[in-house]
Amino acid sequence: MTVPAFRSEVRIQQADFDLTAEVAALRAGQPGVGGLVTFVGTVRDLNEGASVAEMELEHYPGMTEQSISTIIGQARQRWPIFGALVIHRVGPLTPMEQIVLVAVTSAHRGESFAACEFIIDYLKTEAPFWKKEQTPDGARWVDARVTDETALDKWRNG
Repeated sequence: MTVPAFRSEVRIQQADFDLTAEVAALRAGQPGVGGLVTFVGTVRDLNEGASVAEMELEHYPGMTEQSISTIIGQARQRWPIFGALVIHRVGPLTPMEQIVLVAVTSAHRGESFAACEFIIDYLKTEAPFWKKEQTPDGARWVDARVTDETALDKWRNG
């Protein structure tokens, strides 16, 4: 088996992304890839009992990309992954729109699943993003959920 050169990319953007094109680019020319796992997060129309008309995401340019690159580096230290791609959108988004893509490649599915889950769990709690939802009662800032922190604990403690 040919061990591919490691590929890592982090993009913060307003534009939507094409899942098929992004996955194809991550795998291109890497015949050693046997497992590829993706996670796509989307805007829900309901959160904490309130209708959500729009979610606006803000970030700290430069710091956000570095934070995500660090998370990918930590995943690479834990699992023999070949590549990782994180695309996170910012700006105003409406229900059903894509927010985030995390894609991970490796020789086997287990490493890809674990690394993908690790990256999204850290991304949800550690990356410098701020979310504001527009609800019928007005705008509100959204904090990380307890379940997000619980998910992260399994990586810290495990």
